[in-house]
Amino acid sequence: MNMVEQLEAAGETLSPAVRVAIVALEGRVHELEARVKELEARLSMNSANSSKPPSSDPPGRRRPSKKPSGRKRGAQKGHAGTYRSLLPPERVDHVLTHRPDECGHCGCSLEGAAEVERPRVHQVIEIPEIRAEVVEHRAPRVCCPGCGKTNRATFPVEVSRSSFGPRLVAMGAMLTSRFRLSRRDLEAFFTDLLDVKAPSLGTTQAFANEAAAALLPAYREVRRAVRRSEHAGIDETGWKLRGMSRWIWTATTPRATLYHVGRSRSRRDLHRLVGPEYSGVVTSDRWSTYKACSRRQLCWAHLVRNLEGLALRGDEAARFARWGLAECERLFEAWHALKSGELEREGLRRRLVPIQARLGRLLGRGAQGGDRRVAAFCRDLKAHWESLWTFASVDGVEPTVTEGNLRFHNAAERSLRRAVLWRKCCFGSQSGRGLRFVERMLTVTETCRQNQLNVLDYLTRAIVAGRQNARAPRLLPTA
Repeated sequence: MNMVEQLEAAGETLSPAVRVAIVALEGRVHELEARVKELEARLSMNSANSSKPPSSDPPGRRRPSKKPSGRKRGAQKGHAGTYRSLLPPERVDHVLTHRPDECGHCGCSLEGAAEVERPRVHQVIEIPEIRAEVVEHRAPRVCCPGCGKTNRATFPVEVSRSSFGPRLVAMGAMLTSRFRLSRRDLEAFFTDLLDVKAPSLGTTQAFANEAAAALLPAYREVRRAVRRSEHAGIDETGWKLRGMSRWIWTATTPRATLYHVGRSRSRRDLHRLVGPEYSGVVTSDRWSTYKACSRRQLCWAHLVRNLEGLALRGDEAARFARWGLAECERLFEAWHALKSGELEREGLRRRLVPIQARLGRLLGRGAQGGDRRVAAFCRDLKAHWESLWTFASVDGVEPTVTEGNLRFHNAAERSLRRAVLWRKCCFGSQSGRGLRFVERMLTVTETCRQNQLNVLDYLTRAIVAGRQNARAPRLLPTA
């Protein structure tokens, strides 16, 4: 019953003008209430219930934590202890033997006494004093005794290109990218470390240029592997080039991760990342560009965040979100059962049938409801319905994992974290060469991590090969 009906029921006589004014004011009140609700929901959004990055969270917001288990902190009873194992003898540089001089019981001398059992061994790992090794190359001019002409040898190509060795160049490139040191911090680090005049700021940039050139073969190798993969997680985030907007893309597979810095979030840059003919399953969010992918798996961590954001709107949206989150919880319980071995793949499909049915009814109701945000969300999910369930039939594809209150994003989102942290420190790149350095260093360091390779060792070997105009070492296993 609206206000006009209430007044007339109470015996009030209203003129037509007053009636029209009351109806108009009631409509305005409803409009303002909806706007306030929208703004309050937007104000409450953070990285846990929307696609906003964690860096945008206000200072007072606490990070989500696991549900309390009721157990004490630390290792539980029956937990197998973890101890540092001894390094093998060939890895030990020095052995110091400590023998007692006299008996601690009677004072008798123990000189020459026989050992009765294996010695107790305690290994200490220490960093030796670091002092740069300086190798001076000389090329004297020599006079030929036969013709009287003078001759001078040329320096080896790997020596003549730089005043700094490949391992030092590799370390500079790694500290700039993987450990996010600024160029001035890198210069200060080498000043304290080398005991010689440190590389200048311009030279540290030369380190980055040389590393980027040396890593081109490895980058192409990873790109080929990703484009041939059966499934990949893809995501993108912002980057800068001299203050102009750019986007850094990532495609992640179990053995390789590829990065590409493009101009936009468009289909063109997606094709530059994985190729226009990529036929594997793409795990992604619902950004429209990914409609170009023939086979997809939508990220359920995004859906959970979307539902938590809708819950902030209250009323109908909150009821819808609670129902949706409950179905997500049931889905992840079934997925955990598959991962732990409690379910086979066919058992997972059977367990998903009632979840699919209930979720389908929920989307149908939400699409017909009065909340426009919920209706739009439901129509979008219904349009991508098949892509929600690819993980049930394709091995290696995951819906992404949720445990307690923690949201574990898909592999592509996790691989972007290094790029985001680097961007916060350097504010983007200043040249096209800088963009190539970013995408190649991120590609190589993340792929090395996936394959348990030493990043510094690989970078050094790649730079040595580049200086010798030799074939770069392989990054991915052949099998």
